[in-house]
Amino acid sequence: MAHRPSQGDGSAGRWKRGAGKADFNAKRKKKVAEIHQALNSDPIDVAALRRMAISEGGLLTDEIRCQVWPKLLNVNTNEPPPVSRKDLRQLSKDYQQVLLDVRRSLRRFPPGSLPIQMHLLSPGMPDEQREGLQEELIDIILLILDRNPQLHYYQGYHDIVVTFLLVVGEKLATSLVEKLSTHHLRDFMDPTMDNTKHILNYLMPIIDQVNPQLHDFMQSAEVGTIFALSWLITWFGHVLSDFRHVVRLYDFFLACHPLMPIYFAAVIVLYREQEVLDCDCDMASVHHLLSQIPQDLPYETLISRAGDLFVQFPPSELAREAAAQQEADRTAASTFKDFELASAQQRPDMVLRQRFRGLLRPEARTKDVLTKPRTNRFVKLAVMGLTVALGAAALAVVKSALEWAPKFQLQLFP
Repeated sequence: MAHRPSQGDGSAGRWKRGAGKADFNAKRKKKVAEIHQALNSDPIDVAALRRMAISEGGLLTDEIRCQVWPKLLNVNTNEPPPVSRKDLRQLSKDYQQVLLDVRRSLRRFPPGSLPIQMHLLSPGMPDEQREGLQEELIDIILLILDRNPQLHYYQGYHDIVVTFLLVVGEKLATSLVEKLSTHHLRDFMDPTMDNTKHILNYLMPIIDQVNPQLHDFMQSAEVGTIFALSWLITWFGHVLSDFRHVVRLYDFFLACHPLMPIYFAAVIVLYREQEVLDCDCDMASVHHLLSQIPQDLPYETLISRAGDLFVQFPPSELAREAAAQQEADRTAASTFKDFELASAQQRPDMVLRQRFRGLLRPEARTKDVLTKPRTNRFVKLAVMGLTVALGAAALAVVKSALEWAPKFQLQLFP
C-alpha cells in the first residue's frame, strides 16, 4: 500500500510542493511542444506563436526566443546579416554618445539574473570579454543608424539593443533590432520627442478609465508622465534589474501592438494605487515614488491586466483624451504631412494622426473596468472559444493589432 502522508509529519507539505512542481513541469513541457508544433507547421503558425509569447511564462527559454522572435518580426534568418563599413565609427555623428552609453550598459544586470550563457557579464568577467560585447553592441547600433538615416539615436536605445544581443547574438540581433527600429520604436527615433510625448499621453486616459480617483489625485499633484519615459523608450530594460523579467516583457511586447508598453506602464501605476494615494499630493513626492519601480512586481498578473485593458480600451477609444493632454495648438499636425504615405506603416501615434484628421468618433467612457467589464469584450472572448488562462485575451490582443494594422504592417503581423 502506498504511504499516505499525514499532516503531522511535514511530508504533506513536501508532497504538495512536489505535486505543484510536477504540474508546472507538465505545463511547461506542453507549452514547449505547442511552440515547436507552431514552428514546424507549414506555413508557420505565427498567430499561435504570438499566443505563446503573450500567455503565462512567455517563450520560456532563450533557445526558443532565438527561433520565435524572428517569426514575430517577420525576419528571414536565412538572409545574410548586413555588413558594417570599417570606417563607420569615424563617420558616425553618434559614435561618441553611443560609446558613453554602451560603457554603462553591460553593468546593469547583477549576477544571478542573467541567462546561463550570459554569466560572463558578472563583475568577475575578464575585461577582454566585456569589451568584446561592448564592441558588438556599438557595431549593431551604428550599422542600423547608417542603414536607416531617417532614424535618430536616443539615450535608452542601447538598453533595447543589448537585450537582443544577449539573447540572440550579434548577427541575429542586428536584423531583429533593425526591423523593430523601423516599426515599434520608430517614433522614439524621430528628430524630436513630439511623437514620444504623444504616446506618453495615453497613460493618464488609461488610468482614468480604470481608477478615476487615482487619476484625479495624480492630476492634482501635477506629476505628469515623465516618470514613465525611461520605461517606455527602453521597454523597461533600463529599470528592471532581473534579466528574466526583461525578456519576459519583450516576449509580450513583440507579440502585441506597438502601444502595449504604455498599457503595461499604466497597470504598474494602477497596481501601486495605495502607495500613490498615501503620498503627499505634490509633484515631487508622487514623481519620486513612481520613478522608483519595484523589482518584485507580479509580472504575469500585470501582463494579463495590460492585455485585458488593451482589448477593453483600444487606442482608438483613448485618442481624443490622449490628444487633449497636449497643448491646444496643432503644430504637431503640421509634421504629419506624410500621413498618407506613413499610413502604409503602423506607427504608435497612428491613431493620433487620425484624430487630427477628424476621422475618429467620440466614444463613451466606461469606469471600473476591472470589476465591470464591457459586454462586447466577453462576446469577443466567447467567440474565440478559449478557456485557458490568458489564452483568450492573448488571441484578442493579437486580433486587435491585426484589425488596426495597415496593409504594410502585415509584414509584421502576417
